[in-house]
This record gives sequence, C-alpha cells and structure tokens, in this order.
Amino acid sequence: MLSEGLSPSAMTRINVEIELPDTLATQAKKAGLLEPEALQRMLREALLAMRIGDLAQARGVLAANPLPPMTPEEIQAQIDAYRAEVRRAARP
Repeated sequence: MLSEGLSPSAMTRINVEIELPDTLATQAKKAGLLEPEALQRMLREALLAMRIGDLAQARGVLAANPLPPMTPEEIQAQIDAYRAEVRRAARP
C-alpha cells in the first residue's frame, strides 16, 4: 500500500536489528509481523497515532487559551491578503 504520494522509487533501505524474547519473536514471525509490508503498516499507524496525539494536545492548549474572535474587518483583511497572494503567485 503506497500512500501520501510515495512511489516505489521513493524507497529507502534501513536495516534494523532488535532483540525480542524468543516467544514474541516466534509469534511475530508466524503472524507475518516482521515482513516489510507489516512493518510499514505498523510504522504508518504509529506515526498517525502520534499526529493525532499532537492534534489533541494542540486542541487542549487552544481550549485552555482560546483565541479572541476576529472582527469583520480582520476577517476581510485576511481574505484580501490571501487573494493578493494568489494573484502574485499566478503572475509569470
């Protein structure tokens, strides 16, 4: 499963050596968890869980310290700044 814009040519080889209890190593091997595809899946899931944790932490910080609401003028200024940036980027 390739996602996040990854292609087969965008691969890096990493050799990892870990020490596991014999029983765990045997069970993991029998379950196919030591195969590259399974390790990739577990790493992706762990990274996603970390990003979700970071997001939850940021939400907590924002909830504890809410930003003041923007005035209509501030909102319009943000819209105008965005539109100006889009126009600049569209120029050759």
